[in-house]
Amino acid sequence: MSSYREDRRADRAAERAQDREDRRLELEATQQREAARAEEKRKDAEAKRRQEQAEKKAKLAEQAAKKAAAAAKRAKLIRWLKTNPATLFVAFVMVASIVPAILSQVGALTGASVAAPMAGLLAAMLEGGAWAITFMGKQAEDAGREPRKYRIGTWAVAAVAAAVNFWHGLEAYGEHPWVAFVLGASSLFAIYIWDLKTHGSNGKTKEQKQADKARRAHLSARRKHHPQIVEQAVKLQAALPYGVLDDESAFAAAWRIHTGAEPGLSAQLYATATEAVLQLGAAFELGDSVRDELLETGFKAARLNPFPELTQTPGSQTGIGSDTGEPPAEKSRETGPRGRSDEELNALLPDALTAAADLIAEGKQISATGLAKKLQIRREDAVVLRDRVIEQRRLHVA
Repeated sequence: MSSYREDRRADRAAERAQDREDRRLELEATQQREAARAEEKRKDAEAKRRQEQAEKKAKLAEQAAKKAAAAAKRAKLIRWLKTNPATLFVAFVMVASIVPAILSQVGALTGASVAAPMAGLLAAMLEGGAWAITFMGKQAEDAGREPRKYRIGTWAVAAVAAAVNFWHGLEAYGEHPWVAFVLGASSLFAIYIWDLKTHGSNGKTKEQKQADKARRAHLSARRKHHPQIVEQAVKLQAALPYGVLDDESAFAAAWRIHTGAEPGLSAQLYATATEAVLQLGAAFELGDSVRDELLETGFKAARLNPFPELTQTPGSQTGIGSDTGEPPAEKSRETGPRGRSDEELNALLPDALTAAADLIAEGKQISATGLAKKLQIRREDAVVLRDRVIEQRRLHVA
């Protein structure tokens, strides 16, 4: 019996302990749920605060951007006004000219028993028509088209409007004829100012005009001196699709067809240049053979020159010494053996021909000095060999 009671007490104690544990767990769960809700509320409040701050910053940034844009526009307008004062005054003068012109035309048409609404429309037609054609011409010019016909139309309509205003001025202010001229000019002055602004200030510069003039002179000279080549160039351009071959390329191609050489050169020019080189070479040959005599003659002439301070002496011209005018010291005559015999020179002729070919390959003239250096012989012998080499080469060419 006592055992049953003890077991019963133990069961009740366990039940009470389990109830206490259940209540504790339930309380902890409740506390966790409340903490989670509080944390969620805190996060929501923090997110809302951050969103409000971001919206406030974005609004402030937008306001700052608008202020900056407005300031930039004002600064741009101020800069434009500073850099384009002429445009501002042109606009003012044009308005001051157009408004009186329209009012004068309305008065003229109304005075001619035309109803006021119709008079206003007709006046707007004249002045507005002139400006409509003006702006059409500007648009055509910007697109690269010829604006001449638009300018003619503008001035024609403006002239009609000026005539109407002039007639009205004579009728209304007969005692002051100058007013009629002013009213007539009011229809023309604005057009004239616009024409100066768009065409005068944006016209070609002095350098561009000079370049155009030089280009026209060049083309005229080309047609004058090379008419056949110019004609051939035109034919080449006509044979190909438009724009494929420009003027310079066509002329260069025509030149090559007619002359076989690059532009500016021809067979005649090559022949002239070759002949000049040969003549220069002959002059060098002559000068090389009589160099001592030429120098001696030059020094004698320098001693007899009455104006030595105005001219250079032969020494300074030839680069062989100072310009004191003193002749070079006489060279001591060589006392060695005389020149080689004809047999020895004939034996050296093959070597001399080879040496001459080497000189030509090096771009030099066949001279006695060059042969003497190549063959290591006396200059007197080299002079004879040079003459024989030149004769041999002439015979070979012939």
